[in-house]
Amino acid sequence: MKIALINENSQKKKNAFILEVLEKVAKKYGHEVFNYGASETKDANINYVGAGLLTGILLNSKAVDFVITGCSSGEGVVITANAMPNVYCGYVADAVDAKLFAKVNAGNAVAIPFGKYFGAGSEFLLESIFEALFSTTFAEGYPLERKEIQDTQRKQLEDLKYSSQIGMREILEEVDKDFLYGIIHNDYFEENFFYYSKDDDISDLLKDLCDAKSNYDY
Repeated sequence: MKIALINENSQKKKNAFILEVLEKVAKKYGHEVFNYGASETKDANINYVGAGLLTGILLNSKAVDFVITGCSSGEGVVITANAMPNVYCGYVADAVDAKLFAKVNAGNAVAIPFGKYFGAGSEFLLESIFEALFSTTFAEGYPLERKEIQDTQRKQLEDLKYSSQIGMREILEEVDKDFLYGIIHNDYFEENFFYYSKDDDISDLLKDLCDAKSNYDY
């Protein structure tokens, strides 16, 4: 599984630490991590709205399979991410949240309040969240006797999102292009996204934007 880490600007000084803990757990389960978020070594302007939009881009293009995202509180990103089509983002503050999200909701992204997790024990807390996520069989239900009911509700949610949200390509066509460009215009995104994306429509639109903007002074 390909996992993206997307933290926004306020947490960029913590990016290297979060990435280290995430990679430690993900590699244990055979997953690959991609660091798409804001960091001290990357020239990218990603606020919490941008983190949610980038989550939608990566999941709808199938460039990644799962997203770990967040901001200081986690709230702004979870709201924005769930506004995107085909994104099912849960708010995860501890290992219990992570375990229940995987078993019951079976989504494809989690928003973590990274601002809470720095101080004594922060590594253990983050590691416990990632361990709970990646060691759990998604959609197995909890309690087990409620699995059928939970599966039905999950399908109802999919149907509701499909009928109430426009497609990712349409969103990208309408969103402010300077804002979008600030999120995707960095070497890491361009080297990884265009290689792994499986959606030509999304890729072509973003390539055209990068090409057009590169002809001007930004």
